[in-house]
Amino acid sequence: MRPTDLPSPHDLAAAYAVTRKATQRTPLIESEALARACGAERAFVKAENLQATGSFKIRGATWRLHNLSPEERKRGVVAFSSGNFAQGLAAAGRALGVPVTIVMPFDAPALKREATEGYGARVVLTQHGDRPREEVASAKAREIAATEGLVLLHPFDDPLIVAGQAGAALEALEQLDARDATVSLSACPVGGGGLMGGVALALRARDAGMDIFAVEPVGYNGLGQSLVAGEMRRVLGNTSTVADALQATAPGTAPLAAARAAGVQGLAVEDAAIRAAMRFAFEKLKLVLEPSGAVALAAALAGQLPATGRSILIFATGGNVALDRFVALTGD
Repeated sequence: MRPTDLPSPHDLAAAYAVTRKATQRTPLIESEALARACGAERAFVKAENLQATGSFKIRGATWRLHNLSPEERKRGVVAFSSGNFAQGLAAAGRALGVPVTIVMPFDAPALKREATEGYGARVVLTQHGDRPREEVASAKAREIAATEGLVLLHPFDDPLIVAGQAGAALEALEQLDARDATVSLSACPVGGGGLMGGVALALRARDAGMDIFAVEPVGYNGLGQSLVAGEMRRVLGNTSTVADALQATAPGTAPLAAARAAGVQGLAVEDAAIRAAMRFAFEKLKLVLEPSGAVALAAALAGQLPATGRSILIFATGGNVALDRFVALTGD
């Protein structure tokens, strides 16, 4: 598939038929506390932080590796990631017998690096200085692919990744159907947009009138700016954010095409709101979320979503955070 190709509903279903056998069926939690906090009639949280590798990333990674040729599987793959895609790809590679190399910024959380190595992947660290760290890691991954003959994979800018990540939404829709429930608004965290693209396509195929929001950290809202401009926009990437996994300076071509086709709207949240959402998730939902996994919940709690009187679906996407960092971010 070309980067601009949109996965069809058939493509999403085909990916989910494979990935559902290799991933956890994560809980869909209905929360009265969240509904009260944001004025919603009903509020559901899709807890992808409880996925096998601590985030949704294993869904897209599994589908992408499933589509490799036998020769490509033997050669192995290389990708760049600050941690969550690294773990998902490493776990999928181990399950499918595909050698995995991950290029990771040196300042990515040690917990994520150690977990990636624990799944059997080779990790190469990069120093980025004043440059955006994802750009440096991406360049190193391309270099390794060229010199070692590995298949270069992108963590989000790939229609197959988009299709695989859609399983999170398809699973949530199944769970809503089982409760005879519907939602009219959904919000999802965004880094490069791979999950958002798949989720948006799946939700839009079900409901033409649903409001779908992409939530990014302030300073890294490349998808939101691109949606407003109607074309790709890149942010400077020179600001700090606690959401370490959402520091892409621009969305991928494939996710942007999917988000535009699905009529996604963009929002950006401040670090203070993310910290508050992490604490709310722990105290009210009994979920441990890393900052990047909590940004959609942050938008709901900060009143940035038009949730009043509606049934809403919030994606909580990652829980890979060390205890000391979690305490530091959520403490008084």
